[in-house]
Amino acid sequence: MSFISNDPARFSEQATAGFVAAHGDLVRAVPGGVARRTATPQGQPAVVIGGGSGHYPAFGGLVGPGLAHGAAVGNVFASPSGQQVYDVAKAVENGGGVLLTCGNYAGDVLNFNQARDRLRAEGIAAETLFVTDDISSAKADERDKRRGIAGGLAVYKIAAAAAEAGKDLDQVVALAGKVNDNIRTLGVAFSGCTLPGAHEPLFTVPEGRMGVGVGIHGEPGIDETGLLSSQELATMLWDAVIAEKPDGAGDRAVIFVNGLGAVKNEELFILFNDVRALAERDGLVAADVEVGELVTSFEMAGASLSLWWVDEEIEQLWATPSYTSGYRKGALQADQGEVLDDVDASAAVEVGDATEESRQAARTIAGLLTTVHRTITEHADELGKLDAIAGDGDHGIGMERGARAAVEAADGLLDRQPGAQTLLVQAGAAWAAQAGGTSGVLWGALLDAIGRTVGDEVKPDPATVAAGVRAADESLRRIGGAQVGDKTMIDALVPFADALGKAVESGKDLAAGWTEAAQASTQAAQATADLMPKLGRARPHAEKSLGTADPGAISFALIATAVAQDL
Repeated sequence: MSFISNDPARFSEQATAGFVAAHGDLVRAVPGGVARRTATPQGQPAVVIGGGSGHYPAFGGLVGPGLAHGAAVGNVFASPSGQQVYDVAKAVENGGGVLLTCGNYAGDVLNFNQARDRLRAEGIAAETLFVTDDISSAKADERDKRRGIAGGLAVYKIAAAAAEAGKDLDQVVALAGKVNDNIRTLGVAFSGCTLPGAHEPLFTVPEGRMGVGVGIHGEPGIDETGLLSSQELATMLWDAVIAEKPDGAGDRAVIFVNGLGAVKNEELFILFNDVRALAERDGLVAADVEVGELVTSFEMAGASLSLWWVDEEIEQLWATPSYTSGYRKGALQADQGEVLDDVDASAAVEVGDATEESRQAARTIAGLLTTVHRTITEHADELGKLDAIAGDGDHGIGMERGARAAVEAADGLLDRQPGAQTLLVQAGAAWAAQAGGTSGVLWGALLDAIGRTVGDEVKPDPATVAAGVRAADESLRRIGGAQVGDKTMIDALVPFADALGKAVESGKDLAAGWTEAAQASTQAAQATADLMPKLGRARPHAEKSLGTADPGAISFALIATAVAQDL
């Protein structure tokens, strides 16, 4: 559990503020996260990393000379929003383009790709790369589906070193991708972790047991076994990782024993000592060694073993100096370039002209958003428990943050007389920015799509609202790649959109049509208990989720039902 906090909902915000204050010589605050205190040299590709809070020193603690140029900082265990990633990239890009890189999680992929596309639309060269080192999360022939865990450090370090060595963006991406292709990691946990403000851990490990194949967001292990001695644990980890030695790899690799939060360094040294003996036995030469906490998971008691095989070029890049708050190697020159100030994240929202009918609709929508927030708050614990069965347990918290941000954004606009589109679009942007993760992207896009359909000119009639919901359905399927049957929010949204469209076509008013659609959505959401997840963090634990409904589908149905009661 977290022992020191004020408001759990502001944990990430306050932790980031304290981090910047403590390490102001190395980092500065920028919208969306943190950046190097010094400017990116003209023409040098910028490396932007990121992810949720709770992993320190990843990700902000890996920003500085010789490592990342910036980090987008999400809420606890939640992806930063596309807006955050974009803002950080804009703060550090200086004519050489930007590589956006993070772990391979659904929310991160959606948000980092969204930021990449915005940058490209502005003429800025931008690429994404997603780390896939966790061998437990998918089979060897499905490496593109694997999670990114401790191995991200190597990808970020090599990308930054290549950029500082004068490589162009394409070369930086190629070298970082080469490293990712040659990293393998497996982790274990002896206890779970607890989100700030929560009273129970996201998962528990029975006494005398340990989870094998754990993630770094409170995801339980893929398997479970009895506690092992250090020698036995080292052998289990080593055998699994070395068995996946990449084709064509040589006999030199960096060995990395990572602590997940509560295992002391002395224990990690014991584990490494046993790993070292196995490396010598099998003829693997340690090109370098890292032992310590570099990618953590709050107070989770656990450790992981990573091997990344190196060739001469990668080994030379790895050996270059780095100086960040959380990782240091070698010695840097004193002058690292122009020192920059913090950047204020506040920005004014433009409110255009709107008809009185649309303004009236906006006021109604603001009231409905309050209903949404109240409903999610009442069910946040339930949604979190559903999510924790096969995921990371943050769905309720993320939804509450997003809904609250949407209400605050809407209420803050009402005095300026916005139309329905303006209010919905801004509420969606706020939801996405504050919720983070996959749910933040999807709910932000949902409100945005409905808003852009109804416009600011007229009072939305039932047909227009139904068209907006259909547009949202299409937008979310395009963005997330999910289809009906994948055990996601889409399983509740599509029946809702279908039922609402049919009801409106038959001549029913919006209240009656919405009520029918909410009932269809609720039935479909409950039916997801019989499905196996095919996407997202729950996919590696698919069998555990059988018999339990999808939290994203349930939260959508809860919201649809609550809105029906207030129409």
